[in-house]
Amino acid sequence: MDVTLPWLAPGDPFPTPESAWGLDTPAPGLLAAGGTLDTETLCRAYAQGTFPWFSHGQPILWWAPDPRMVLQVSQFKLQPSLRKTLKKFQKSPECSVTVDKAFSRVIRTCATQSRKGQNGTWIVPSMVEAYEQLHALGVAHSVETWVDDKLIGGLYFVALGKAVFGESMFAHVTDASKIALAALVCIAKAQGVPWIDCQQNTRHLASLGAAEIPRKAFVADIQALSSEPDPQWFFESVYWSQLLPR
Repeated sequence: MDVTLPWLAPGDPFPTPESAWGLDTPAPGLLAAGGTLDTETLCRAYAQGTFPWFSHGQPILWWAPDPRMVLQVSQFKLQPSLRKTLKKFQKSPECSVTVDKAFSRVIRTCATQSRKGQNGTWIVPSMVEAYEQLHALGVAHSVETWVDDKLIGGLYFVALGKAVFGESMFAHVTDASKIALAALVCIAKAQGVPWIDCQQNTRHLASLGAAEIPRKAFVADIQALSSEPDPQWFFESVYWSQLLPR
């Protein structure tokens, strides 16, 4: 199939998401290549439902898949095993959840975490540096889970107003990353955030309640939510009551 891919110079506007490669192409959702990972470019990308994803040795690749995998926070599925783990975590004084306490540690651990069926990581050094800069601007955030002051799991995400885009997570202990996600769901509920973008469909995300929505609806939601006031990104133990009975 004869398909072309726009090449972006630094500062160039992104093509519209509708022009991304379709399902009948070698890379569905691929929108453009090139450009830069500076904070202004990244914010413009997320504001139109586009994100970077590439590996070592590749140019920067920008994606806008259709449909889009989204976790509606009201649809989060708390599996029985995770519910049991959360109850123990909630009651233990040695266990805690924090927000933005260790962003660099979280993203750098995500970048080095070995993952089943994957050779290497897409969180290359230039991505780490770019998202650390987003964090310094208050646009990228992390959720951390701790036991005895040891970081056992976490995730990081991008937020434009109340539009939240999940990026990656890690766990050193079983369910530690799911605890971080459950905490983010609780924060989202408390702050009026309706959904968390999961980018692409996986069985694991579907098991947690994520589902696909049309790209057009996703982009329209971003335009509305990104103009709302920024949520207060913090976690309080009382938030667990949104998922667990007292």
